[in-house]
Amino acid sequence: MAEAGLRGWLLWALVLHLAQGTLYTPIHQPGYCAFYDECGKNPELSGGLAPLSNVSCLSNTPAIHITGHHLALLQRICPRLYSGPNTTYACCSPRQLVSLEVSLAVTKALLTRCPACTDNFVNLHCHNTCSPDQSLFINVTRVAGGGGGRPPAVVAYEAFYQSSFAQRTYDSCSQVRIPSAATLAVGTMCGVYGSALCNAQRWLNFQGDTGNGLAPLDITFHLLEPGQVPGSGMQPLNTDIRPCNESQGNGTVACSCQDCAASCPVIARPQALDATFYLGRMAGGLALVIILCSALALLTAFLVGTRLASARRRRDKMPAPKAGVSLSDRLSLSTHTVLSQCFQGWGTWVASWPLTILLLCIAVVVALSGGLAFVELTTDPVELWSAPSSQARSEKAFHDQHFDPFFRTNQVILRAPNQPGYHYDSLLLGPKNFSGILASDILLELLDLQETLQHLQVWSPAEQRNISLQDICFAPLNPRNAGLSDCCVNSLLQYFQNNRTRFLLTANQTLMGRTSQVDWRDHFLYCANAPLTFKDGTALALSCMADYGGPVFPFLAVGGYRGKDYSEAEALIMTFSLNNYAPGDPRLAQAKLWEAAFLEHVKAFQQRSAGRFQVAFMAERSLEDEINRTTAQDLPIFGVSYIVIFLYISLALGSYSSWRRVLVDSKVTLGLGGVAVVLGAVTAAMGFFSYLGVPSSLVILQVVPFLVLAVGADNIFIFVLEYQRLPRRPGERREEHIGRALGRVAPSMLLCSLSEAICFFLGALTPMPAVRTFALTSGFAIVLDFLLQVSAFVALFSLDSRRQEASRLDVCPCIGAPKLPPPDQSEGLLLRFFCKFYVPLLLHRVTRVVVPLLFMGLFGVGLYFMCHISVGLDQELALPKDSYLLDYFFNLNHYFEVGAPVYFVTTGGYNFSSEAGMNAICSSAGCDSYSLTQKIQYATEFPEESYLAIPASSWVDDFIDWLTPSSCCRLYAFGAHKGEFCPSTINSLACLKNCMNFTLGPIRPSEEQFHEYLPWFLSDPPNIQCPKGGLAAYNTSVHLGPNGQILASRFMAYHKPLRNSQDYTEALRASRALAANITAYLRQVPGTDPAFEVFPYTITNVFYEQYLNVVPEGLFMLAICLLPTFIVCCLLLGMDLRSGLLNLFSIIMILVDTVGFMALWGISYNAVSLINLVTAVGISVEFVSHITRAFAVSTQPTRLERAKEATVFMGSAVFAGVAMTNLPGILVLGLAKAQLIQIFFFRLNLLITVLGLLHGLVFLPVVLSYLGPDVNAALMLEQKQMEEAARARMASCPSHPGATSTASSTYINYGFEHPAKSGLDSSLPHSGHEF
Repeated sequence: MAEAGLRGWLLWALVLHLAQGTLYTPIHQPGYCAFYDECGKNPELSGGLAPLSNVSCLSNTPAIHITGHHLALLQRICPRLYSGPNTTYACCSPRQLVSLEVSLAVTKALLTRCPACTDNFVNLHCHNTCSPDQSLFINVTRVAGGGGGRPPAVVAYEAFYQSSFAQRTYDSCSQVRIPSAATLAVGTMCGVYGSALCNAQRWLNFQGDTGNGLAPLDITFHLLEPGQVPGSGMQPLNTDIRPCNESQGNGTVACSCQDCAASCPVIARPQALDATFYLGRMAGGLALVIILCSALALLTAFLVGTRLASARRRRDKMPAPKAGVSLSDRLSLSTHTVLSQCFQGWGTWVASWPLTILLLCIAVVVALSGGLAFVELTTDPVELWSAPSSQARSEKAFHDQHFDPFFRTNQVILRAPNQPGYHYDSLLLGPKNFSGILASDILLELLDLQETLQHLQVWSPAEQRNISLQDICFAPLNPRNAGLSDCCVNSLLQYFQNNRTRFLLTANQTLMGRTSQVDWRDHFLYCANAPLTFKDGTALALSCMADYGGPVFPFLAVGGYRGKDYSEAEALIMTFSLNNYAPGDPRLAQAKLWEAAFLEHVKAFQQRSAGRFQVAFMAERSLEDEINRTTAQDLPIFGVSYIVIFLYISLALGSYSSWRRVLVDSKVTLGLGGVAVVLGAVTAAMGFFSYLGVPSSLVILQVVPFLVLAVGADNIFIFVLEYQRLPRRPGERREEHIGRALGRVAPSMLLCSLSEAICFFLGALTPMPAVRTFALTSGFAIVLDFLLQVSAFVALFSLDSRRQEASRLDVCPCIGAPKLPPPDQSEGLLLRFFCKFYVPLLLHRVTRVVVPLLFMGLFGVGLYFMCHISVGLDQELALPKDSYLLDYFFNLNHYFEVGAPVYFVTTGGYNFSSEAGMNAICSSAGCDSYSLTQKIQYATEFPEESYLAIPASSWVDDFIDWLTPSSCCRLYAFGAHKGEFCPSTINSLACLKNCMNFTLGPIRPSEEQFHEYLPWFLSDPPNIQCPKGGLAAYNTSVHLGPNGQILASRFMAYHKPLRNSQDYTEALRASRALAANITAYLRQVPGTDPAFEVFPYTITNVFYEQYLNVVPEGLFMLAICLLPTFIVCCLLLGMDLRSGLLNLFSIIMILVDTVGFMALWGISYNAVSLINLVTAVGISVEFVSHITRAFAVSTQPTRLERAKEATVFMGSAVFAGVAMTNLPGILVLGLAKAQLIQIFFFRLNLLITVLGLLHGLVFLPVVLSYLGPDVNAALMLEQKQMEEAARARMASCPSHPGATSTASSTYINYGFEHPAKSGLDSSLPHSGHEF
């Protein structure tokens, strides 16, 4: 009721105004005009954006009956007013019709995609200008001039429309798009309201506002509801409107879905793509859990079953030892004997010729390491993590071959969190809240910064001149001869063309009876809502276009706003776009030089404005710079880590029994020699692959030495401790003693090294370059390390033993020590701890029950969290915590309102020039409902599933619109340039010929016309006369061959904001699925090559493609790494299946628990994690296999005693050699600044070492004590025979003196060869070992 009363009051006021004002249109009845013919230019206007049409002459006279040329002109321009050859009347002259056509040309160029919209829009203005009943709904309100026999000119009038008529006309045009700008056309036709706030009234008001620079006179539109009558005989206009989803049946077609929502088919919401990998038809995580649990159950059943069967056989019948020797026992003994004898003979020979062996080893290492002179250190992330044959690399190569690389981005994000917001009453939009960052003083400071950056010059030594922005900037409208104002710089200040005077401009303006001052805030609001405006509707009359000629969309200028409330933005964004160049291009170095200066100036600005502003910034080179910086900073950390490991090895190898013997018994020189052996193996491996041209990387420098040290140090400790524990036989030479010690431990060293080497070599099957190179280098380094340890290190050890027996000082062997006491024969602290405390506690009957239960629970927890680990690597993790880029990425994720651009690239083999080819691509009227661009538009309706937010710009659509008869595509009709293209900027009578003839249906060029006109379109700059020119938007989007054929093209859309690596990965997955669907559709177009395809291209695809398959590829790689550990263990232990299975499953448990704890500790799964997990397999072999073998070859009568023996003697060596070697170095890595190192090297390696230690020294001995293999009967028989022979020898030589070993200072280990029985502790086995 209140609204109806208000409308009634307004209508009465209007009628009263008409009654009291001057009656320029006194007659309002059918068949009468309000004006007729032209009376020149509007004297009240001085000019516009384009040449303004003449205004009409006041003439309240009967409509004119028109015939002949006049009638034909009306029928062509205003077809709906044509009522027959003899019955057509109109209120316009031929000159008015021509002027009307010219004035509608610009708007028609924007709306021509939708025939119904164009027809309705033209019909509306045709009725205003030519309707024979013009006076019924038109009332002239202001005139100018006249006198001297000339009628006055109409400069303002009122138009009365039925509200439903206006609304239906607006609805038919409200969804028409501008493909090149990815926006709606009404956004440019609604003034300050833009497309978001536009409605029928505002749309019409803008068309009648001379302030827009296009309207030749003022028109006031009144929209009346049914029942409302203007009075004075007037009737609101209410003619038929053609809905946008219907055709007229005269050859025209309905508007497409992209321009008319009513034309869209019903599209069901698509299901989000399933990121889960599958094993068969089952989810991979669930399948893996089932497989591992089933394997554990089967393994337990097998081990328990065979254990119980063996126990029953012994209970029923106790066979003689000889009768109990099985084939597997004999095979195991033979394998052990052959390996031991071979290594014993080898060790004796090497120890006999130490200097010769050392020189030969040094020569080989130096020769191989010489390849480091040719090393290629790869730092490019693309080369590191993306396989050359991968889909993303192929797509990138195709894109970069046919198009310029994506431009380089240099960006500043400015915030003022302490600046209070304020309230502003806008004359145009009413009360608005402005954030504190949108203050004139802040914007002026930003302008100062922007001008400083724009005028930056940096000296180029290579060019011997200064490099400035225009040398390298992206200049879309003038790419060949760019000036400073042609450079693409996006910021809020571009709404004022970076002009301080324009920014400070103010003016008084009257709107709807209210007078107020307008300033930069009104212009900003206008431009943010209508960025394509060439002249705003304020009294300022400023353009919104940037100085380089393009629009500045609000999401590129401000950030942190909600919806369309741009005035509440919390951040200002300034972006400099530079051209990008291929590696090796000298212009790339110029761009990087300018970017370095850009960073310096912005950092200086950040320091000056600290406390007032928060400045986040980046340059295209920033990420690479920061990674290099943190690498340089963290390399000393790695160095310290390795030094700590070196010191530990050097000091821990010694056996210290007395402080007086420290300088003699220490083995610093031997430890350093052992470290040198490891480093020699690493450098030789790297040099070998450098000879082969295989590039190296920082990953290899950081990880491989760590891995080989862990493996090598373990073997060194095992060998040295075995020598120290093994007594020298009577009359045995030192060289023979060393050979015998090597023969006892080398098979175990071979077992681990061979398992790890094969594991890594098989891991090289992965397609990831960094992982493959790492695996190859690691495998070969481990092989070399083993070979050097059994040669060079044995030779060093022989020399060191000679020095120690001669009581010479360790570091200075040429200096002899004074008379020293003999070494203490007591065991070391570590062995004593294991012997008296650790093993009795671990293998206590209660502990033996609790430990398996705890580790099975831990395994279950690991399985659960393994299925919940996040996949990916956020780029922030590659940066140190003090990097300025962390602030930038934070601000980018919070304040940037649009995601990365994505190109849908078409390869060769598609016929764009055929009608079917164009229709399958475009999205305007007459195009297929499921064309390329239409499918992308459908996808943007569901951004949560498709990850697309803005539809693709389409050069095909704009090319078709450009061809439509208008001021765009014109030809010289005569003169010297006859038949050539006439640019829209040229006003000449010679340019009246259109490229295409007028047709009622959709415009489609012939094949010849397509190839002739397309290059003109791509080089035509857009302007107010022809906004469809393709130079700025599409000049680099089509690659034409020498014969005009299209070799490649691209269509740019935008992702929604992508916040993390999971978003980027899923966006890639979704866009590839969409591109595959489009490809299948386009291949059905006649003439399409079967090899033709459409693929999505984003610069980040090469980094995130790996995460599409990193889980199954990682599982495959880990599986083939685990396989050799099982096979080698079985073979080298003489087909001992039980030991191989226990060994294998212990390593699997370590891996599962590691991945589970990765999820708990926030370590994501990615290629870097995969490298460490492959490393984990190698380290786990060290923790597990030595103990498994020690248990398998032990001859203690019970499993419990063998578990004790293996844990005490081999477990202590593993703890000293692996755990205590790794842990100090890992803890030092915790000091690194790079988050990547802290997370994936410190945290993850700490997990691997701790879990490997727990499983190898806690879980495995307990399980072996229950389910380990039976004692080797052949080995027992062999030992019994050796014991009898030894007793016989002792009986025949009762007075033979006992051998004293000066090399043994802890305990004596007879192993299999000496049957003497004694012990220091009842908890240890009573055979096989003597202290």
